[in-house]
Amino acid sequence: MERSVPPGQIIVLNGAPRSGKSSIATAIQERDGVWMNVGVDAARAMTPPRYQPGIGLRPGEERHSAAPVVPVLYAALYDSIAAHSRLGLNVVVDVGHHVVEILSDCARRLAGLPVILVGVRCPIEVIIERRSASGPGGYATATEGEPIPLPILRWQEEVHAHGMYDLEVDTSVASPDECADAILYRLRTGPAPTAFKHLAAL
Repeated sequence: MERSVPPGQIIVLNGAPRSGKSSIATAIQERDGVWMNVGVDAARAMTPPRYQPGIGLRPGEERHSAAPVVPVLYAALYDSIAAHSRLGLNVVVDVGHHVVEILSDCARRLAGLPVILVGVRCPIEVIIERRSASGPGGYATATEGEPIPLPILRWQEEVHAHGMYDLEVDTSVASPDECADAILYRLRTGPAPTAFKHLAAL
């Protein structure tokens, strides 16, 4: 007979690549309790190379050969998040949502579970610096002829387009530990998160 347990807390960190989501997720995992990181890196590790960057934004998204499978990848990810929570495990999710309709479907998959949606902001100039510091091999970095590559600009514009958050943090002025503390403080003190409820109704 299965033991009934309260659902685990879900923290969804939404932001552009290099905005600092993964560092915040790591900081949260260092806090008390079991925090499973079920996010973009886990999804990427499971996704065949021909469909990469998996759930990431692609140039010419609507024409990309992998576009039809992207909603399914998000659905599978969020069903997994829900399964972890229902077993009593806390989950932190670092992801970049760039299609409102998909985000709305993901929100419906977490209906009835405790979830907070956090916007992870970072000025594009800082993101460019971080990408340049990480060296070659990334998705896109600045060049002399293109100081802000189009994919980076699209991420910056589209990832926060829905505008619905329970909390926002700026990693250019706050450390990962400070962001983690702010998120967990909000969970302790309220008000109750509502962003995913509003998104699920879209």
